[in-house]
Amino acid sequence: MMPATELLPDRPMKVLVVEDEDDIADLIRFNLEKSGFIPHVLFEGRHMLHSVREFGPDLLVLDLMLPDSNGLDLCKRLRDDPDHAHLPVIMLTAKGTEGDRIQGLESGADDYIVKPFSPKELVLRIKAVLSRTYNGAPNGSPSTNGIIVKGPITLDLNRHTVLIKGEKTDLTATEYRLLRDLITHIGKVRSRETLLDKVWGYSFDGYARTVDTHIRRLRKKIGIASDLIETIRGIGYRFREES
Repeated sequence: MMPATELLPDRPMKVLVVEDEDDIADLIRFNLEKSGFIPHVLFEGRHMLHSVREFGPDLLVLDLMLPDSNGLDLCKRLRDDPDHAHLPVIMLTAKGTEGDRIQGLESGADDYIVKPFSPKELVLRIKAVLSRTYNGAPNGSPSTNGIIVKGPITLDLNRHTVLIKGEKTDLTATEYRLLRDLITHIGKVRSRETLLDKVWGYSFDGYARTVDTHIRRLRKKIGIASDLIETIRGIGYRFREES
C-alpha cells in the first residue's frame, strides 16, 4: 500500500516526461497538471539531456523503448553526468519480466512501472520518489550535527552527500537512501523486505532482487568501503560495526 507523502519544497515541482506514444504522453501530462506538477513532454530521447539542463526537472519519467533512443542508454548517460546524476528516474516499459526490471534498475532507474499502468499509480509513485528524495535524515540518526563518519565513509545527512576518503562520490537518490538506511542502523541486519519498505517507501511483490541490484551498484561506487556492507545470506544486509 502506498503511504501518504508530503513534498518538502514549497513550490510546484517539475517533471520531464520522455514518451513517444501521444495518447500515453497526453494522459501523463493531464494527470500531472491535475496533481499540481509542471510537466514537460518530449517525444524523442535525443534532446533529453538538453531538456534536463534547460528545464531543470525534479524528476524524470523515461520510456524504455523510444523510436530514436534506448531508454537504458539514456539513463546511464544521465547517471554519468555529475551535474544531474542525482535526478530521480521512473522508467516506463511494456516489458515486465524480472530480467527487464533488473536491467532497468541497473541502468540507474529509481523505480520501474510496467505498461499498461494506472495514471493514479504513476502520480503516487512520483510523489513517493520525490518525498524520499527530498526528505531529510531519518529519525534516530546517530549524529547530532548531520555528519556520520564510519571508516572511509563520510555521510552528510543535511547536504545528502557522500565522501569516500574525502572524495565526493556521486550516488543516485536511491543509492544514497540505501546507504543512509544501512549506516544509520549500523550492526543491525536489514532484511530485503525492510529495505524495500524503508528505502523505496512501499512493497514490491517479488522484487527482492531490486535490493540486490542496488547493493551491487552501491558497492561498486563506494569502492574501498564496499566490504563494510555485509551480505547476510538468505536474509539481507548489514553495515559492519568497526572492529
